[in-house]
Order: sequence, then C-alpha cells, then structure tokens
Amino acid sequence: MTSTMRLCRLFVAAALTSIPFVGCAAVGPNYARPQVAAPQQYRFVEGMAQAQSMADLPWFQVFDDPTLQALIREAIANNLDVRAAVARVEEARARAGIAKSFLYPQVDGVASYSLRQASNTPQTITNETGDTTHQSAIYGFQLSWELDLFGRLRREHESAVAVAFASEQARRGVLVTLVGDVATNYFLLRELDLQLEIARQTLRLNEDTVTYFRDRLQGGVSNRLELDRIQALRSETAATIPDLEQQIAIVENALSLLLGRPPNSITREPLDPRAALPPPIPPGLPASLLERRPDVVQAEQLLVAANADVGAARALFFPTIDLTGFLGGVSGDLTRFLGGDGAVWSVGAGLLQPIFQAGRIRRNLEAMRARYDAAVAEYQKAALNGYREVANTLVTIQKLALIRVEREAGVVALQDASDLARSRYDSGLASYIEILTADEDLFQRQLLLAQTRGAELRARAELYRTLGGGWQP
Repeated sequence: MTSTMRLCRLFVAAALTSIPFVGCAAVGPNYARPQVAAPQQYRFVEGMAQAQSMADLPWFQVFDDPTLQALIREAIANNLDVRAAVARVEEARARAGIAKSFLYPQVDGVASYSLRQASNTPQTITNETGDTTHQSAIYGFQLSWELDLFGRLRREHESAVAVAFASEQARRGVLVTLVGDVATNYFLLRELDLQLEIARQTLRLNEDTVTYFRDRLQGGVSNRLELDRIQALRSETAATIPDLEQQIAIVENALSLLLGRPPNSITREPLDPRAALPPPIPPGLPASLLERRPDVVQAEQLLVAANADVGAARALFFPTIDLTGFLGGVSGDLTRFLGGDGAVWSVGAGLLQPIFQAGRIRRNLEAMRARYDAAVAEYQKAALNGYREVANTLVTIQKLALIRVEREAGVVALQDASDLARSRYDSGLASYIEILTADEDLFQRQLLLAQTRGAELRARAELYRTLGGGWQP
C-alpha cells in the first residue's frame, strides 16, 4: 500500500468518525398544532353534519358546464398568477435543498502557487550576489464540515422545508381561487347576458307601445302627454342597454386576463331563466376545513417554519464545532507541478463558543419567539376566517333561494298585470298610467330576478372556494 493511499484512508476515516456526533437531538421545541376553536357543524346547515363535502369533488364535477370547463382548463394552462406561483414553489424547493446541503461535508479542490526571490549582500571575494528564487505549489482537496451537535442546521432545514410546503399550498390556493374566479365571472357574464336580453325585449315592447300611442295620436283618439310619457319610458329602458354592454365588456376583459389572453369577447351560452339550479351540496365537517383550505394549511406550514427558527436561534447559544481536513501534494517546481515532490495532509477540529456579543443572540431568540407568536395568531385567524367565509356563503345561498322564489312569483304577477293593463286601456276602463306603471315594474322585477339567479350560481362557486375546493390534477 502506497503512502498516498494510506493518507487517503486516514482522510476519509477522520471524516467518518464525526458522523455519530451529528445524530444528537436538536434543541428547541418540537412543533405541536395550536388549539383552534371549531364549531361542531357549520352555521345555517339544515340537518345533521355530514362528512361528505362539496370541496371533495373535482371542479369539473362541480361545474357541469362544458363551456365553463373549457375556460377553466385554459385558465389553468395559461394564467400568469399560476405560473408565478409555480416558480415560487421551485424557488422554495431549491432553498430547502440549499439548507439541506449544510448538513453534509463540503469538499473543495484547491491549488496555489507562489514565487519568492531573496536578495543577499554581494560576497566580497567572489563579488557575486546571493539572489535566490524559490517557488512552490500546493494542490489537493480540502474538507470542511460543521458538526450539527445541537441541531441548528437541522432546524434551519426543517424551516426551509416548511416554507417550501407553504409555497406549495400557496400555489394550490392560487389554483382554487382561479377556478372560483373563472366560474364567478362566467356566471356574472351569463347573468348580465340575461339582463341584456330582458332589456332588449322590454325595449321592443316599449317601441311597440310608442307606435301604438303615436297611431292613436295621429287618429285623434289620444293626446301628446300620453305619447311623451311612453317615449320617456322607452328612453329609460334603452339607456340600460349600453350600461349592461359596458359591464359585459369589463367582465369579459377581466375573464380574459384570468385566461392569460388579451382583452376579447368570451364565447358562452345564454343563461336560461327557467333552468333548474344545482341541488344543495353538503359542506362537510368544519374540522376538515383545517386540512383542506390552502390558506389555512399554508399558515400552519409557516407556523412550523417559525417554530423551527426558534430552535435554530436557541442553538446559537451552544458551541459550534468544525472539522477541517486537507489531502494533496506539494511541489517545489512549477514544471513538475502535477508530478509533485511529496504528499501533504492535515486534519483539524475547531470549537467556537460565544461568550459576549452584547445580547445579539438573546435578542435574536426573542425575535424568533415573537415571530412564532405572530404565526400562531395568523394560523388561528386563517382558521376562524375560513369558518366565517363558509358560514357567510351558506346563509347567502339559503336566503337567495328564498328571495328568488318571491321574485319569481312577483314577475308572474306583474306580467299578468301588464297584460291586464293593456286590455283595460283598450276597453276604456283604465288610463295609460297603468300601462306605464305595469311595464316599468315588470322590467325592474325581471332584472332583479336575473340578478338573483346569477347571484345563486356565483354563491355556489364561492362556497366551493371557501371550502378549499378539491384540486385533482
């Protein structure tokens, strides 16, 4: 066995002997989920709570509309917020890998070369100078390794991994929000389409009424006042059309942004006012919200990271032990640099124990504890906010259903009243005021009914989002 091989074995053995010391327990508290007050079941839920939840379904089963499904798929593929979220996940994963790398030895290839000349006083006899030139080169491998006896590096790695998990939940939250936003804007567009169709139908009816009264005026059986009032009503109806078209264009532009495309029109089917709404879907158990909602899970992962940072800060009070080593060769002549005149090796260990740093380490620990306390509050707030949003959406769905039933009955009654007003006017039993009033009331109630039906659809999309809607790739 050559001397170089013996040196290599010694170098590796010195590194391996330090491995058992790395297994010591990390200082600092281990993570435990804080207590969060949770209701037994969601408010405004009729009957017993069920484990099944709407959020357990994939979005393509919740939103059973081919046009909407195509829009959601396009948004998932092209949305810029999703791309940014994916990039942030990759960054967090890379940083977790960087934190993990400090747990292992670092080996570097090193090489150095030096040239030195020394000048002496000339000799009196030979009258020659004593100039000498010295050159040397050292090359080899250098090892450095911080022994993680007190778990500082492991806590830092734990924190980085938790941040990576939090970024993944943030990406999932972007996806869930994106699905909900696309569905909400799509249902809003269909609601506005229905209102626009109602306005156009009412405008045609108003124009027929204007023609009818103009003919009566020309025939001498009506007066100018009646025609002016009817024309004013027709103008008021016509004014709602450009307003609705403006709203439609703005929503289309917003939806285009979600789809990752320039502002443009959105192809869709009109909303059928007689279409039945989806049946009520159970929201599930409140406890499952903590595991499903991305913002709650993200807040908990950030809490895990803050807890690990407390341990890392506490570990700074303890000694830092570094293992160093070098294995290589030495040469006295640059022309024989690779051949070498001999081998050189060294192994060393160093210990650093903080003694006085003007309270820097203690203040750092206090800062990490304060950050942990803030993360606890943020986690509890995220959970309570989730319960609040679900409760708000559930009561909105319930009350909108009651409002829709009443407004449907009102529209039917006003439609009959409008027909009766015309019949009574033709029979001379009523004035034109009854026609004006009946037409105006019917128009407004039809718009309100369309708004209610659209709001019910949007509320279901909002419920899917607040429940942390299931995202199955």
